[in-house]
Amino acid sequence: LVITFVAVGIASAPPLTFTFSDVHTTKTATETDSYGVNNSGVIVGDYIDSAGIQHAFSLAGKKLTTADNKACSSATAFYAVNSAGTAVGWCISTSGTDASFTWAKGKFTPISFPKSTGTEATGINDKNDVTGFYLDSSATQHGFVKKGSKYKSIDVKGATSAVAYGINNAGDMAVYAFNSAGDYVSYLYNGKTFKPISDP
Repeated sequence: LVITFVAVGIASAPPLTFTFSDVHTTKTATETDSYGVNNSGVIVGDYIDSAGIQHAFSLAGKKLTTADNKACSSATAFYAVNSAGTAVGWCISTSGTDASFTWAKGKFTPISFPKSTGTEATGINDKNDVTGFYLDSSATQHGFVKKGSKYKSIDVKGATSAVAYGINNAGDMAVYAFNSAGDYVSYLYNGKTFKPISDP
């Protein structure tokens, strides 16, 4: 009887359908990369212009806003955006290191894990908590979360090169790292415990 109900439930599940739309920035862009979207449909990412320069962008409907950080020499990009339209990203700084920032209303605010040699921010939630990774003085990679002005390092036991890639409003983080065999391992991290994620 249980098997019958399960079979009926599976059989009656509607097929998944998706609609895809192209993301356009400027007519002269040679490449456009979209990395994040918020609940209002604002898309963020980067594009490369005809001169080969990479710019971060925010696209709200058809309104394109290009963002260039004076502290960056190249590779400026936004990777996530929250409901308020605050974006987070990183670039190569004028000194040649990875430099991160938030961007809101045209203003860039630096994000730098204390005593790191480079920081890449890739996630932000509606509380303005930011996630990403940083490099320590020995070039070892660690994940991090920034809440308010406080930074917390994130490392996975038995793994290396952790990255806290994204964060939701509940504070749950998508984390990945490399295990001792050099393979990717993924987790859902709530700030206290790591729950493994593995596609069967």
